[in-house]
Amino acid sequence: MACATNAISLSLSSNPNSKLSSDFIPKLNRPVNVSLRASTSAELDPGRLFLSRPIGLSRRICANATPVMDQSVGERSSSVPTIVEVDLGNRSYPIYIGSGLLDQHELLQKHVHGKKVLVVTNTTIAPLYLDKVVDALTKGNPNVSVENVILPDGEKYKNMETLMKVFDKAIESRLDRRCTFVALGGGVIGDMCGFAAAAFLRGVNFIQIPTTVMAQVDSSVGGKTGINHPLGKNLIGAFYQPQCVLIDTDTLNTLPDRELASGLAEVIKYGLIRDAEFFEWQEKNMEKLMARDPDAFAYAIKRSCENKAEVVSLDEKESGLRATLNLGHTFGHAIETGFGYGEWLHGEAVAAGTVMAVDMSYRLGWIDSSIMKRVNDILQRAKLPTAPPETMTVEMFKSVMAVDKKVADGLLRLILLKGPLGNCVFTGEYDRKALDDTLSAFCKS
Repeated sequence: MACATNAISLSLSSNPNSKLSSDFIPKLNRPVNVSLRASTSAELDPGRLFLSRPIGLSRRICANATPVMDQSVGERSSSVPTIVEVDLGNRSYPIYIGSGLLDQHELLQKHVHGKKVLVVTNTTIAPLYLDKVVDALTKGNPNVSVENVILPDGEKYKNMETLMKVFDKAIESRLDRRCTFVALGGGVIGDMCGFAAAAFLRGVNFIQIPTTVMAQVDSSVGGKTGINHPLGKNLIGAFYQPQCVLIDTDTLNTLPDRELASGLAEVIKYGLIRDAEFFEWQEKNMEKLMARDPDAFAYAIKRSCENKAEVVSLDEKESGLRATLNLGHTFGHAIETGFGYGEWLHGEAVAAGTVMAVDMSYRLGWIDSSIMKRVNDILQRAKLPTAPPETMTVEMFKSVMAVDKKVADGLLRLILLKGPLGNCVFTGEYDRKALDDTLSAFCKS
């Protein structure tokens, strides 16, 4: 049965004449409080959500210079954060973005409301940043006690058994409903800590401190939490929003090259589905991103968070619009599940899945070949795979995709590109032959 969803058009306060040059990498040394405003017009379209923007409308989100913290007269700090607000009414929260933010203790402390904190991290991140986070939580704040639980690192540990270690520590530490959980790590830690916070005592506060590109530009924002099941990725979880997201860009200095590239898959996604101008900027600046240019990365994180925050503000529970953020994920999750959790990083699987979704969009006649070429080119420049592992078969894809979260009444809905760059649809209305042809083209059997 087809579902009825709203067709949404976004109108953003911006300068329609603004352009991004290849050298336009804003210095994020001024505090800005990003205000997200959008108007929606709804038109029922059975079974399909189509997203487009008026031609010529700049997709820049308006930023107003607003002090974040008190500064001494004449003092100027390069570490004053940019703030992107996720607008969810009385559950709204800030995303702080900047260098050296873990040294600014008041940022974290003002979001801890009780006297007990549990930091959830892993064996890789703990030696690097746990002491710094504990110091940030307790410096000048002697009434707060901090416990920690250090989990094994990797996607293959994102399961119920590992999650129980968080509950064990929380219960042993006699944490109460005024406690705060802190997720210190990448997407796996953020997802598990958030889910634990949602379930422990039926809900306690939590804070996200993402330390990977993937988590900073995507998974830490929006309140998706959960764990994997052997039959499918992220099938067990909850929507549960954090008190804040603190992105200290200095944590990327210790990130391995492979992890860094993996996160860029999500950055590229935003440009493809809704922000063509950002995609064009990425094409001109990919080498700077791969070289870890701090200004380029700060801008890419900021703009990604703006895109994510806007979508979450409009569709928190993924009734339609938010699903478009999953471009390439249905194919990608099938790769992760079928090939084995942790064998490929999430972004690597999403990259290959994106190429497959774009290929299918082309077979349907919804995009031209130039978009296919640009997608392949930018992913290759980011050192990301453009095809699934050779061991993946058509049957493996189909069996895993059949239990995907976007299946409704037995109908597999997909996010596909349609029209000019920056436009997409979330739909179950497509020729099944195109899906079969795409799977056959990328699989040996």
